[in-house]
Amino acid sequence: MTTTSPSSRSAARASFLSPLPLFFVLLWSSGFIVAKFGLPYAPPLTFLVLRFLGVLVFLLPAVLVLRAPWPHGRIVHIALAGLLVQAGYLIGVWCAIKQGMPAGLSALIVGMQPILTALSARLIGERVRPRQWLGLAFGLGGVALVVAAKIRLVGLTVPAILLCVLALLSITAGTLYQKRYCAQFDLRTGTVIQFSASLLLVLPLAIWLEGLGPDFAAVQWTPRFLLALLWSVLGLSIGAIFLLFALIRRSHATEVTSLMYLTPPTTAVMAWLMFGEAFNSLGILGMVLAVTGVIFVVKKPN
Repeated sequence: MTTTSPSSRSAARASFLSPLPLFFVLLWSSGFIVAKFGLPYAPPLTFLVLRFLGVLVFLLPAVLVLRAPWPHGRIVHIALAGLLVQAGYLIGVWCAIKQGMPAGLSALIVGMQPILTALSARLIGERVRPRQWLGLAFGLGGVALVVAAKIRLVGLTVPAILLCVLALLSITAGTLYQKRYCAQFDLRTGTVIQFSASLLLVLPLAIWLEGLGPDFAAVQWTPRFLLALLWSVLGLSIGAIFLLFALIRRSHATEVTSLMYLTPPTTAVMAWLMFGEAFNSLGILGMVLAVTGVIFVVKKPN
């Protein structure tokens, strides 16, 4: 495993709350907004097939023209990490929401990722300090407060819960695996590998479970759907994923995943601005707790 010097790790932590991770939070948080826009017009697996195809259409020509370097000896590792971080996570979340899982409860379940990552940190040679554990607890409490008013249990099914848990386990395992085995690779070719592997998994599932055909008959090609698809390709699968990979490359896994605590509060603000969804004082308190928790996790020791 690649090691970094104490000075480089300290520098990374010192700049961890710089525009790079904050911009990542903004992009990543828009994922639930995209789901709200796109899922009414296409089955979830079909949407993901189009999303993965879109990434390859944009990136593969750029990779070939720029002659970006392909990784040697790590393609399998990169592909497996992609199946976990991309396919497993997105299949779980999108299918759960399609089955009626409330977005708030989904965010709360997936919000357990920083805790799971911290519990598994020793597997990749990282240590979680007591102050970081306190920050993780604050962050989880903040997420719970933010989503509390949005949690509805009406119509909730066991498959929807299991799909959300699958998403949680998948992205946690994928983050740890990538940090351990393939943290360093060219972002352009690595992303092509990961989304190619994800497409090979999702495509047959969409054909089998959703009756996907070459005409994409189940898709309603409305302007709203096309906007959601374009943003999911450029903003999320390319923009947010590039930033996530850059953060995994330079920082501890626990620090990177702690940023996920900021996703539900940011999404709540976006939903308030775009859809007029309620955002009360309890949510504001939760946001403060979540931000405090992340600061506790990423702040370098004195």
